[in-house]
Amino acid sequence: MTAFRALALQTRTTAVNAAGDPRAEIRAAVDRVGRQVGASKAWIGRDLRLVVLPEYALTGFPMGESVAEWRDKAALDPDGPEYLALAEIAARHDVFLCVNAYERDGHFPELYFQACVVLSPAGEAVLRYRRLHSMFSPSPYDVWDRYLRIYGIDGVLPVARTEIGALAAIASEEILHPELARALALRGAEVLCNPTCEASSPMLTAKAVARRARAVENLAYVVSANTGGLAGIAIPGDSTNGGSELIDYEGRVLAQAGPGESLVAAAEVDVAALRRFRRRPGLDNLLSRVKTRLWAEEYGRHDGERPDGLAGGAPERAWFAARQAETIERLHG
Repeated sequence: MTAFRALALQTRTTAVNAAGDPRAEIRAAVDRVGRQVGASKAWIGRDLRLVVLPEYALTGFPMGESVAEWRDKAALDPDGPEYLALAEIAARHDVFLCVNAYERDGHFPELYFQACVVLSPAGEAVLRYRRLHSMFSPSPYDVWDRYLRIYGIDGVLPVARTEIGALAAIASEEILHPELARALALRGAEVLCNPTCEASSPMLTAKAVARRARAVENLAYVVSANTGGLAGIAIPGDSTNGGSELIDYEGRVLAQAGPGESLVAAAEVDVAALRRFRRRPGLDNLLSRVKTRLWAEEYGRHDGERPDGLAGGAPERAWFAARQAETIERLHG
């Protein structure tokens, strides 16, 4: 299949922070996703093959909870009932379903990671990307040596080659980090799934600008799903509401949703056209003009954020801010 419809499904997020039974809230969110994916497929048509959900659509995000508290309250098990139910939704509706969730890992029982997982129409997890850039949550880079020994670099920067094209994932504000999108594109990614939960505005935000830039720089489609509002916490519910969008490899916005729960951010993804464009010589074939060895050497000269900061176990929340302050001092002190 070289052309299909993709949907950035803009659905409401109900936070579980104050829930009496967080697991019941998560189950309810999965059920709502199932109903909305089915209704969206019926509305858009049988050629809907990719659905991207917003960032942490099942749980919301931590609001002061310790790493241990949030792991127990909101993190999923990779083989747990929530993922099994989501895989069944993907299979029932014949779609690739990209979900973003906090999850546990038996190799790192004291931590959790934020993951983007793509579930196939066969009900299988064909991609599991753990967020690398995170201000207040653990990442693979924080346990780098051991993580690499277990999963390898392909597990850190995965690209899923599927019947609808090569899929990769970028979580939320990671769209602001051009190195990640470039690395995934160099590994062959054609469609970048971007689950996000971000402040929306009728003006171009930094992340909206970055999505267009990442699409142009890497000759890739970007499918970005924002939330359709927040519930269950004190933050005003419409702060992260609207703006889900699809962007093509020339930076054109193909579809964009307004506020509220919505299936409006749906459009055709033409992978065959993208592949032709990537093989076309010219000034705008930016991916072919990257001087990879130069930048690898230059990046290696600078002492930025260091790996393995959490090799000793789960931190207090204050550790994340202290790490950033130390990095800033090294870079600019």
